Amino acid sequence: MISKGKLKELAAYRLQKRCDEEAVFVVEGPKMAAEAAASGFTLRTVCATPAWLASNSIEAGEVLEVTEAELERLSSMRTPNQVWLLAERRQPRMAEEGRLTLALDRLQDPGNMGTLLRTADWFGVRHVVCSPGCADRWSPKVVQASMGAVFRTRVDTADLPEWLAGCGMEVYGASLQGEPLATAPRPEGRAVLLIGNESRGISPDAMRSVTHRVLIPNLGGTAESLNAAVAAGILINHFCN
Repeated sequence: MISKGKLKELAAYRLQKRCDEEAVFVVEGPKMAAEAAASGFTLRTVCATPAWLASNSIEAGEVLEVTEAELERLSSMRTPNQVWLLAERRQPRMAEEGRLTLALDRLQDPGNMGTLLRTADWFGVRHVVCSPGCADRWSPKVVQASMGAVFRTRVDTADLPEWLAGCGMEVYGASLQGEPLATAPRPEGRAVLLIGNESRGISPDAMRSVTHRVLIPNLGGTAESLNAAVAAGILINHFCN
């Protein structure tokens, strides 16, 4: 069981500021709880319904039984789902750098960020570099949208123009002024794929380091633009195959 005082204490982690101060993040739902348990991340607190606890074993600093109503007080989701946990932040270990690094320039939508991490994970892209203006990788919306990729993908924040200028790799940038993807040259070695802001694209400072501008042709001719995460998925698939 959980006391009223403890419930109030844990409910404070709905505020991102509180999570940032203690370098923790919130994970919710059975699927993400299983990912967290298998990840090697340190789990500080697990709160779950009696039914979930009866059929699952999980190691954490503390494991607390809660009712559905109490779970609602902790959750930031519209429909809380059986288990809520607090994990300590750390960078996943990368077995190898991989051929492709994903760079994100001021990508601000948490859903797009989480989806991009999930897509990168699918194609084996283990390193993502973000500009300071990107959505916070540890925010609940990003964590949930990543579907576990947050536990397997290294995400660094850097001065992106400076990082790109010194990375020593070819840089492919998604651009409406780029060469069609089908005819664009493929990387000869390790490379960076740069994705820009949802509405403004790649910043001029970051674009200076782009060695190849690439375009996904608008074959339908009617849509104004592609969603950033969808565009990145198409490009990652092209460069990883």
